[in-house]
Amino acid sequence: MITTNMNRHFALLLLGATVLASPVGVGTVRAEDQLDAATKARIERFEKGPATIDVTKYPDGIKDNYDTFRQKCSQCHKLSRPINSDYATPDEWSRYIKRMMHKPGSGISNGEGKQIYDFLVYDASIRKKAMLDDKLDKLPADEKAANEKKIAQIHKKYDDN
Repeated sequence: MITTNMNRHFALLLLGATVLASPVGVGTVRAEDQLDAATKARIERFEKGPATIDVTKYPDGIKDNYDTFRQKCSQCHKLSRPINSDYATPDEWSRYIKRMMHKPGSGISNGEGKQIYDFLVYDASIRKKAMLDDKLDKLPADEKAANEKKIAQIHKKYDDN
């Protein structure tokens, strides 16, 4: 009985080591492979757009946050994905960034996540203003007010400096 259990444990250990030692793509499943066709098409559409933003007219602090965004987010996917996404409200950006922070290997600290959030919310309020306004108008009054307050706080933090 003990020998059988030890053999079973050894076999499982050996199998696990084999999978871990396999090159990427052999015995591994990437997150992108698990997406449905509509989500894959949506991501492809986002990734076909521009991969940079002209931030020359943005406040210095937001420019610094853009650098953090570029450096951290490009480690896992093309920057064109978030730049051209249909996310615009602070709540959408908050959910997206938290999801990215929890991905293995993202290396995004809480402070960097906040910088990325501030940048993306600020940028959406400028570059995606029509989309943002449309989304805000469709929210219940309390959610709209909460999102508008978050946007105003970020502008106050960076525009006044």
